[in-house]
Order: sequence, then structure tokens, then C-alpha cells
Amino acid sequence: MALAVGTKAPDFNVKDTNGNVVTLAGLAGKQVVMYFYPKDDTPGCTKQACSFRDNYSVYQDKGIVILGVSKDSESDHQAFTEKFDLPFPLLADTTGSLIAAYDVDGGGYAKRVTYAIDGTGNIVHVDASVKTDTHATDILKALGY
Repeated sequence: MALAVGTKAPDFNVKDTNGNVVTLAGLAGKQVVMYFYPKDDTPGCTKQACSFRDNYSVYQDKGIVILGVSKDSESDHQAFTEKFDLPFPLLADTTGSLIAAYDVDGGGYAKRVTYAIDGTGNIVHVDASVKTDTHATDILKALGY
């Protein structure tokens, strides 16, 4: 079961697509949409990532940071990012520690769950019923945009 709205989001220390270390503490003051997904370059995951790509400018205008998370490696993330021209970082949770902390372990992969986290680190929205092709706009609507 996913973490609940109102819960303090667990901090993390994970490398992104380009090998940069990303922490939630380092994003303090920013609204973050962190979406967990099973596997790079699979049909549903590609639709979901492209939904965020296609709406990226709206997220930027609102000052919202998008982070995709799966157990794929940095090199897998790089290939996926290049193939679909993704403008946001993907976190390589190869150990599954972030997936476990956010309670989205699907038995060796991340369940498709998205968390919206406010600038103080609190979870303000959880979506565990993801429609991959409209996900980015669904999240914006849920956040009141």
C-alpha cells in the first residue's frame, strides 16, 4: 500500500540518468512529482514518460520538478531518455531502497504509483490508479492546475 497523503516523504540519495546524486532534501522548497514505474522502454512506461515529456513546459511554468523512478540502471535510463527525448531526470534505484521507502515494491520492480510532494517534504497527492497516456495532465488536474 502506498504512503498516505499528509505523510512526510522519505528522503533519498539516488543517482539520476547522468550519474548526479539527487536527494529530496536538495529539492527543499520545490514541489516534486515523483512517479514510480516498472521498466524503461516498455509500452505503458513509455506512454507514461512521454505524457510527462509532452507536458513538461507546463510543469516547468509551475515550478514543479518531475522525477521518474525505476530499478533500471543509469545506462538503461540514458538510452530510454535519448530514445524518447525525455527532458527530466530518471532515478536509478538499482538497490530498490527508494522503492521500498515509498512502499511501491511490486516484487522486483516498482509498482506504478505517483507522489506529489510539497516544498516542505509532505506528500500532498498519491495516484495509484495511473492512466499512462494521460498521467501528466491527470496529476496537474489533481494539483489544481
